Amino acid sequence: MSHTVYSLGVDIGTGSARVGVFDDRGELLGEAKAPIAIHRPLEHHVEQSTTDIWRAVCDATRRAVQQADIEPAQVKGMSVSATCSLALLDRQHEPLTLSPGDESWNIIVWMDHRATAEASICTATQAAPLANLGGVMSPEMQMPKLMWLKRNRPELYDNIGYAGDLGDWLGYHCTGIDRRSVCTLACKWTFDPRPNRGWDREFLAQIDMTDVLERAALPDRAAAVGEPLGRLSEKAAAELGLTTDCLFAVGMIDAYAGAMGTLGRSLDAHSAHRLAVIAGTSTCHIGAQPERREVPGVWGPYPGALCDGFVANEGGQSLTGALLDHIVDLFSAGSEFGDDPHGALSELLLERLATGDPAPDLHVRPDFIGNRSPLADPDIRGAIVGLTLESPTETFIKVYWAAATALVYGTRAIIERMNANGYAIDTLHLSGGHNRSPLLRKLYADGTGCRVMLSEAPEPVLLGVAVAAMAPWRDGDLLAVARALAPGEGVLEPDPAARDMHEKRYAAFRELFDGRLD
Repeated sequence: MSHTVYSLGVDIGTGSARVGVFDDRGELLGEAKAPIAIHRPLEHHVEQSTTDIWRAVCDATRRAVQQADIEPAQVKGMSVSATCSLALLDRQHEPLTLSPGDESWNIIVWMDHRATAEASICTATQAAPLANLGGVMSPEMQMPKLMWLKRNRPELYDNIGYAGDLGDWLGYHCTGIDRRSVCTLACKWTFDPRPNRGWDREFLAQIDMTDVLERAALPDRAAAVGEPLGRLSEKAAAELGLTTDCLFAVGMIDAYAGAMGTLGRSLDAHSAHRLAVIAGTSTCHIGAQPERREVPGVWGPYPGALCDGFVANEGGQSLTGALLDHIVDLFSAGSEFGDDPHGALSELLLERLATGDPAPDLHVRPDFIGNRSPLADPDIRGAIVGLTLESPTETFIKVYWAAATALVYGTRAIIERMNANGYAIDTLHLSGGHNRSPLLRKLYADGTGCRVMLSEAPEPVLLGVAVAAMAPWRDGDLLAVARALAPGEGVLEPDPAARDMHEKRYAAFRELFDGRLD
């Protein structure tokens, strides 16, 4: 039998749980995914179930190990990346049900915007934690969501025995040991990991949440990404199809796993010119450098959220790939482009680009559910301008083009804001679903003017999780692991011939925001 040590990366996304099995060289040997149910009981309310997610993780784990054709006992390490969704357990540590139904809907999903008013209350305090959030609290963070529960569902809030990020919950569920990742606590909970900082009790008093630390079982110390959490419990090991010899390492938010899988090999003293763009259903933009940089409208600075020695900033767009899906569903002509409409449209629009702008007078404001960065305004709504009366199919093609360019221009606006505040970004490390689209790859280079690095790793997010899983055997040094495992990269340079077209389109894009991007 082979003596190779294998590691497991678990990624809990919005619609599915994915599991990858990696060898000690970082080669992906087996992968499987299982769907996750989503419940939308009311407008702006989005919920999931830890029971359903655990079932999906177990199913995907068993099939991934089987596909890798290894013995379960050979899997010695695992870690997790997950959406920054809020998992709730009651005082008996059973799911705290938010809504009736077949599942115990006990997760408030990251994209849930029920707590917009509470986020505004947090922002109005202008307390110290806001300096780590770009000056504005997002309804996608955990304190506003818990405030909403306390104000609107006090009977549920009073019965909370555990509240944690989804990835932290999985580690707790697998090991019985409750330690929270610095990535989740710093990015989503207002915890400041710098020495002698931690929780800002004055801020918690201002928002009437002083009791949340005890009620949610929140710690005074954050665990480093890749820190050993503990070995799998007998129950978890049996359900996952693994053994209790498997060590669970502290994980991270999914976007940070994508950044580690693509940007980790390049982090150094001069990494301020690089930006990880993790682009799928939504898009996260993560930069990291040794110095602390406060960027208005961009989350962070977060020390240690990616790895020790680097301070991260995170921009984001809440709706990107999901917006293109919505555009396809919105127009009846979307059904004319087959089972892979994005692929067909990518091919068609690349052909049209050879003769100029496919829709010079049509533009889209893509923030259909608000702007996360750089405006940090959840109340902005989408717009399509420049429509004329032509065939429905032609209108659909042009709107799709305008939406695709608008997503890239949103990234450009984030880059410009970061570069005005201590970054010098000229290189993008692209991963996620957008990396599989020839059209979007070209747009990211041409529309931002940046060099685009294209990872050859088939699943950069899972690779980033595997880095965390392997870290306990490398003294917790994530960068040493990332550099040793790093796959090759392709390079896409911006096309100078496209510059004038994108400058004109970007100017029109900025006008849709009435000067707020200036």
